[in-house]
Amino acid sequence: MVARDEDDVPSAAESLAKLARLSRLLRQADHSRGLKPVQWEALRYLARCNVLSHSPGALARFLGSTKGTVSQTVIALEKKGLIRKQVDPKDSRGVQLYLTEAGHQHLADDDLNVVKADIAELSDKTRRRLDRALEALLEQARLRQGEPSFGTCLTCRYYREASPGLSAHCMKVNAAVSTEETTLMCVEHVGR
Repeated sequence: MVARDEDDVPSAAESLAKLARLSRLLRQADHSRGLKPVQWEALRYLARCNVLSHSPGALARFLGSTKGTVSQTVIALEKKGLIRKQVDPKDSRGVQLYLTEAGHQHLADDDLNVVKADIAELSDKTRRRLDRALEALLEQARLRQGEPSFGTCLTCRYYREASPGLSAHCMKVNAAVSTEETTLMCVEHVGR
């Protein structure tokens, strides 16, 4: 790498090249432990999504994939014992997907945990700047491609905070929301 003065601003092309290279390195790591990158992404998604988002359709929307491709991914992960299907209690025609204990263990050994530790070692100021920059880039790409946001309750226009004697509430689906669920990704999310 070329040494830079702290005040030098890299070109957009230089920043994009670094982001693309990092992305390629992360994808290389996803070809491990007998899983394909899309299978790793499915496991990571299921570990971070809320109860409204455990369906194959929501997974397909998150991955930007077809239902057929997701169906093959689900079949492969189920055969490996990493996820289980469960009939949707609200709609017996639907299916919900959940990680098994083996799925959770696979995620505990995820090669991306090393990168997460690298990010955690950055200064608070650098992490905040990185997060804001990535959020802005992600939002622009998402809007350009017409993809759903998959945010959390705390940033959703339909979320109502708990008031004395009442639980938090999702106005979109008219349901109570647990404290734990407010920090998980939701397929129904709409930014404020």
